[in-house]
Amino acid sequence: MHSPFEPAPQELVMTLLGGYAEPRRTRRVWSGGLVALLAELGFSEGAARIALTRVVRRDLLERHKDGRLVYYRLTRRTLSVLEDGDRRIFSLGRTRGRAGEWTVLWHQIPDDRRVARERLVRRLRFLGFGSVQDGTWLAPHDREQEVLDLLRELDVTAHAGLMLGKPSTGLDIGVFAARAWDLDGLAARYRAFVAEFEAYVDERARAGLDDAAAFALRTRLLHIFREFPARDPELPGEIVPAPAARDRAVALFHDLQAALAPAAQRHFDEVTTP
Repeated sequence: MHSPFEPAPQELVMTLLGGYAEPRRTRRVWSGGLVALLAELGFSEGAARIALTRVVRRDLLERHKDGRLVYYRLTRRTLSVLEDGDRRIFSLGRTRGRAGEWTVLWHQIPDDRRVARERLVRRLRFLGFGSVQDGTWLAPHDREQEVLDLLRELDVTAHAGLMLGKPSTGLDIGVFAARAWDLDGLAARYRAFVAEFEAYVDERARAGLDDAAAFALRTRLLHIFREFPARDPELPGEIVPAPAARDRAVALFHDLQAALAPAAQRHFDEVTTP
C-alpha cells in the first residue's frame, strides 16, 4: 500500500463520499469519522479539517450540526457531478466506437468569472477533452449535450462557442492527438495500475486483509482509477490504438472494487458512526 496519497485531501474527501456515502441523497457522514479515515490514509487532523472546510466553501458539501456533533451531506451540485462521474468511470473502455463527429469548444471567460472557468476546465477534462491551446478544447466524440448542460450550469454560455465536425483525412490526426493528450503518460499509468493491483485479484491475497486494510486498498483503487477519464480521450482505434494495458486495468477495477466493497463499506460505516 502506498501512503500517503499524492492528491490533495479535498479530492480524497470526494472519493470517500462518492464511494461509500450511500444513499447519496440522504446520507449524513460524521465529521470526526471522516477526519479519522483521512488520518488512516496519511493526512494529519489539521489537514483533514482544512480540506473539509474548503470542500464546503466550494459548494460540494453541506455542513449540519446535531447537538455537539457535525455532519456533512452531499450538495445537489455534487450529486450531479458524481452521477456524471459514475457514467464516465464505469463506462470507460467498455465501448468500441468508430470515428465519428468530434466536439470543439472555445471560450473566453472573463477574469471575474475565474471560479466558473476553473470548474469548466475540470469538467471538460473529465469528459475526455484535451487542450489544443488556451481556451480551445477538443474531444473525439459527440459531447454536445454534456457541454451545453455544463455551460448552462456554470452560466457561461455567452462566453463560449461549440462546434461538431470530423477531422480531415488529409492529415495525420494521430500526430495532432499526441499534442492534445499525453498518450505515452496515459499508457504508463495504465501499466502502473495493473502492476499495483494485479496480485489482489487472487482471493488468497485478499484473505489476509482486515476491514481497515480492505478499505484502504479499495479507496486507493477508486481514487487512482477515477483519474483515468480525465486523461483518456478514448480515441477511435483506427486513429490511435487503445493503450495496451487499458482492458486489463478496466477489468481489474471492476472485479476488485466489487470484491473489496463489503469489507471496505463495513469499515467506513464503523468509523463514521459516532
